[in-house]
Parts: sequence; structure tokens; C-alpha cells
Amino acid sequence: MSEYSPMMQKYLETKEEYKDCVLFYRLGDFYEMFFEDAILVSRELEITLTGKSCGKEEKAPMAGVPHHAAEMYISRLVTKGYKVAICEQLSDPKTTKGIVERGVVRVVTPGTVIESNMLEERKNNYIMSIFKSGIYFGISVCDITTGEFYCAEIKDTNNFPMLLDEIARYMPSELVINSMMADCNEEINKIKERFENVYITKYNDKFFSNELNNINLRFNIIDTNNKKIEDISNNILAVGSINGLMEYIESTQKTNLDHINKITLYRLSRYMALDVNSRRNLEITEKMKDKSKKGTLLWVLDKTSTSMGGRMLRRWLNDPLIDVPEINKRLKAVEELKNDIILRGDITENLKKVYDIERLAGKMAYGNGNGRDMVTLKNSLFRLPEVKKCLENCKSGMLKDLYENLDELQDIYKLIDDSIVNEPPIAIKDGGIIKLRL
Repeated sequence: MSEYSPMMQKYLETKEEYKDCVLFYRLGDFYEMFFEDAILVSRELEITLTGKSCGKEEKAPMAGVPHHAAEMYISRLVTKGYKVAICEQLSDPKTTKGIVERGVVRVVTPGTVIESNMLEERKNNYIMSIFKSGIYFGISVCDITTGEFYCAEIKDTNNFPMLLDEIARYMPSELVINSMMADCNEEINKIKERFENVYITKYNDKFFSNELNNINLRFNIIDTNNKKIEDISNNILAVGSINGLMEYIESTQKTNLDHINKITLYRLSRYMALDVNSRRNLEITEKMKDKSKKGTLLWVLDKTSTSMGGRMLRRWLNDPLIDVPEINKRLKAVEELKNDIILRGDITENLKKVYDIERLAGKMAYGNGNGRDMVTLKNSLFRLPEVKKCLENCKSGMLKDLYENLDELQDIYKLIDDSIVNEPPIAIKDGGIIKLRL
């Protein structure tokens, strides 16, 4: 490596740490790729392959994309099943003597995409961890854009088919697995055969630990009835999957994701078991022929006013209840809304003015929201008191619970309203976002 130029040595050192990624290496106004990455990107993105002097006689293969258009190219690579490590300039080239300090600030993987143009509004983008121990499994599932986090244990006589059912339930973009799972070639091949588009990452076993302190300090653990679970130590398989998934998310995103603060521990027996073939044949959320939504059960039923509602309806259809009291609770809420046309109209009208609060909050937690995102969030929060007021006289248990538990978040609304101008520029660097106090 010493034969290479100092800049190329630093590139190769960074690439060594991220062998399984395409490395987007910031050089001025471009992200450059070299050697094998350049050849791969040139082929996959159909961009020009050139060369760069690297200290040896032969030039290093090089391909680059403008930094302002990088999101589009990264999106295309991730869609094709690649991970992308983004290496930024950490010091100002104008004031730095010698080589500019650089470092990877984020790794974009299929399960950790946060960019809105890379996601479907009405569909969750899940990442799932699988912790295999003997013949049993612990699973955790998270959508980092909304903060949803679920976990469960699979301890039965039919464990692997049940695991396949859970993968089919969530249809994650990415699986993070421990070495015992990775070494089961027959099981991995069946997963790849049934879920062609899922990206599988083998992760270090030390991160699938049974450590409880961080979980207890950081998360509110609840059951499917929203009751707090004080002690999760008996669910050691779930604990291993939680730790593995959170470590992977934080190591790729390089930040603490404070909006992921609640974990729902569920029992598989709560929902109807539907294998992947049944789901496909029933065409619940996608057509067998072309994977489209049109003509499916979801397409027929989805009259929701918000993206959040669309995602919830999709989850409900993918997770059919078998608990009769819970089923009746939902049916009574539906009956009340069906019979009271004025109530239904008022709720619908107010919800039409509510944007995707879950994903907007996720952008704020990530630190990549701009002034207009803040104003959009504020305008959505402004509608919450009216939404709650609509539910005030509801009789069904589910709608009454919604009324009693709906946080209007007016403190957040006031904070944004007091701090951010009504029409901020798109780019934060343009300034003029904060209200001046006279």
C-alpha cells in the first residue's frame, strides 16, 4: 500500500473498514469511487469509467457523481441490493494543510433508508434481526423512519416454518443475522428462495448479547395491550435480537436514534399464522402477477387520509387478529364510524390536513430535517386538537381510548411556532430560518 499516493492510501484504509460497501469518497464537489467500486458503479449506474493517478504506473479506475445528485445514485444502488458508505470531508479544504480529514458519516443499507424519495409513503421499510440459539429464534423488527420496534420469540416444535411466516408478515428489506443462523445453509437458502429481494447481513455475535441494562434504561417495553413489561429477562432470545439490531442500526447510522424508544413484545399466538404462499395467493397487499397494489384487498379497502393510516391498515391486514374481544373492539369502532356520517366526515376532513408526523419526527431525530419540514410538522400538530375534539363523544371502546390517550403535542407546536419563520428556505445553509426576537 505504501506505493500509493497519500490520498489513495487513506482511501484504501477506509475501504478496508467497509469491505462490503460501495464507498462514496468525497473529493471536492464529487463523490469518487476507485478500483473495483468504480468498475461496479460504472456498470450498475451507467456512468463513465475514467482513471486517476494513484502513485503507480497504471491509473486507478475511477468513477464519480456530483455531490448534489448523490442521493439519486445511492438510491439506485441500494435498490439493486448494495450497501453504500458515505465518506465526507470532516475539515475545511481551504484551511487544511496536507490531506483533508475524512470519515464515514453513514452507511446506507436497504433496511436503513430514510430518504423520502426512496420509500413508499404507505408502506413500512422494516429491518429484521434474527438471533438463532439451538432450534429457537429471537426476532426484532424496526422501521427507523417511524420508530416502530417489535420483538418476539419463536420456541415451538415448528420453529423454522414459523420464522418464515414472520418474515412474510413484515417483508423486511434487510435481515441481520448471527453466525449460527448464517451457518445454517439450508435455512438461509430457503429464505433467499422465498424472499428474493431481501438483503442478508451476517453480524458479529458479540453484539447479540443478553445485556439488559441498556434496554431497560433506553426503552419502554410494552405488550400488545400497551401494558408496561417490567422484566424482560425471561425473554433472553428477544433480548439478543434487540441488542444485535440496535447495535447494527447505530453502527451504520452513526447517531443515537432517540425516537426509537418503545419496544412492543408480542406473542405469535396473537395473530393468525399465514405462510408466504397463502399471503401471495390471497393477494392481500400485492398482486401475484406484477407485485402491484391495484386489485388487492388493500387496494379495495385503503381509503385512509394519511400515510400513517395507510401503513397501519397494511399492518392490520398482514396481522389478522384471532383474539375475539380485540376483533369485536375494532368492529364496534368501525360500526360507530359507519353509522355516524357527520363524525366520519369531520375526522376525515381534519386528517386530510395532517402530514406524516411519524416520518417527520424521524427526520428531526436524525438531524436531517430542514425548516420546511419543521413548518409541515407544526401545521400537522395544529390539527390534533380538532381531531381529538371529534372523538370526544364517541361511545365505542377503541375510539374512547383514542380520545383519552391522544397527546395533542401543543407544546411542540408552540416551540416550532415561536422559533421558525412561516416560510423558511429549503436549504439550511441559506439562513433566515429562525424567527428574530425583538
